[in-house]
This record gives sequence, C-alpha cells and structure tokens, in this order.
Amino acid sequence: QVQLVQSGGGLVQAGGSLRLSCAPSRRTFSPFGMGWFRQAPGKEREFVAAITWSGGETPYADSVKGRFTISRENAKRTVYLQMNSLKPEDTAVYYCALSLMAEWVGLNPGNYQYWGQGTQVTVSS
Repeated sequence: QVQLVQSGGGLVQAGGSLRLSCAPSRRTFSPFGMGWFRQAPGKEREFVAAITWSGGETPYADSVKGRFTISRENAKRTVYLQMNSLKPEDTAVYYCALSLMAEWVGLNPGNYQYWGQGTQVTVSS
C-alpha cells in the first residue's frame, strides 16, 4: 500500500498561477505513471493531465492545453502540475493518481490504483 502526498493549491485570482505537487509516501516506490484529475461541486471527476515515467507521454485535457504543464522529478518521485492563466472554471478539488503502469497512462479514473487526498484550487474572477 502507498499513500500519495499532495501539496499546493489555494486561492488565486483569474490569470494567476499555482503549482501542485504529488509524491508517494515511499520515496523508493517503483516506477509509475501519474495523472491529475479534478472535481468541481456537482460534477463528475474529470481528467486534467498525465505523465509516464519517462515523460515521453503527456496527454492533456483540451480545456487546459497551453495553460497547464505536467512534469516530474523521478529522483524525488515527485510529479508537478504547473497551472498558469487560471480561470474561474478551473475551480475544483484536484487529485493526483498513480498508475502502476509506468509507460502507459489512461484518461479514466479506473486506470489508476492510488489516489491523493485532494487539494482545493479556487480561482476568483
């Protein structure tokens, strides 16, 4: 069993930036893929971005392309989500999710085995 530790998030004005990070509690955890999802009140959890262990695959949701960047530092077992040009519609609880398949990442929550605790991102207009 592994826990994912998230940090970052908070309140920002529209047009601002935030960075989220996520790492397994066991820093020697074997290679993994990672995804970010978000869930706004009354809405289903939706895919935001993902990254394979090598970083060779980084799919994004159309709604965040060009504004969000996913990256990772494998030595630290840490994955980041840099969010720029934030909009009020980005307001949601953001979750990181770990896939035991290091070089394939899916777009559906069911593709991931472990989840972070979630962190609130609020963008004011």
